[in-house]
Amino acid sequence: MRSSPLLCAALAAAVGLAVGVAGAQSYPTRIIRVINPNQPGGNSDILFRLLSPKMGEILGQQLVIDYRPGAGGNIGAEMVSKSAPDGYAVLIAAASFLINPSLIKNLPFDAIKDFTPLGLIVDIPAALVTHPSLPVRNVKELIALAKAHSGDIFFSSSGPGTIGHLSGELLNAMGGIKLVHVPYKGAGPAVVDLIAGHVQLSFVSIPAVMGYVQGGRLRMIAQGGAQRFQSIPDVPTMQEAGLPGYEAATFAGISVPKGTPKEIIDKLNRDIQAVIDSAEFRSKMGAGEVTTSSPESYRQFLVAEQAKWGKVVRDVGLTVN
Repeated sequence: MRSSPLLCAALAAAVGLAVGVAGAQSYPTRIIRVINPNQPGGNSDILFRLLSPKMGEILGQQLVIDYRPGAGGNIGAEMVSKSAPDGYAVLIAAASFLINPSLIKNLPFDAIKDFTPLGLIVDIPAALVTHPSLPVRNVKELIALAKAHSGDIFFSSSGPGTIGHLSGELLNAMGGIKLVHVPYKGAGPAVVDLIAGHVQLSFVSIPAVMGYVQGGRLRMIAQGGAQRFQSIPDVPTMQEAGLPGYEAATFAGISVPKGTPKEIIDKLNRDIQAVIDSAEFRSKMGAGEVTTSSPESYRQFLVAEQAKWGKVVRDVGLTVN
């Protein structure tokens, strides 16, 4: 008896589904590449070092970081967007992932539509840190000094369009001053030149500079979170320092290519949450707000953050060539 085309198609679909489910159930069977779209030395590195040992233990496979910096993080993000949706290439996403669409036209990917979010891990305020030689102890003194020496005070960031860049431009706009932006290829070089005194201040995530602050090589005069943190109770928020409505924080989360099977997404989310819910992970993250999230709540967070920073870009009038 001859089989009908519809029956053949149905059988093929059933077989394909069964293979996909079986693959998801046995996942992972090899090394997982964690794509870092930024230079070494930033938040992504800190997060990976804290997350990967326990994640590898739970998954039974090693997680290996793969640096793909460049173009404001777009090279790494594009690479993941075009990777096979099988759970073996994941992206550590940060704020620039959502800022770039407002700054750069014709990106080769859509930050929301071309990825499946796994979960938000941590929300990290941008710290305003200065070189000890800069004669200011708070934001009001910085604004006064910047007004007296317009265009003579330089701030570093990890690149155009990053949270560090937007934080400085937001301070310029709200404080009526002109700090000069000096972009670097990553948070590491930006902090190194600040410590050396080549620039006077920077907006950097708190974990990336805490050691230098504690060692007296940098001075933290404010941070961009909505509230103070227990680990740094003496450091005021930018709002407390006299700039109502100022808020600047980056984040770190995990995304995979669109089309990744739900079973793999659920497994990765479940295992990530198990790690970040541990007291050990939370204590090591220090001044970051560790967040438990579902894939859907993380997606909603990404949509909201993209809208928020898009407004900041438009209000400040930023462009990146």
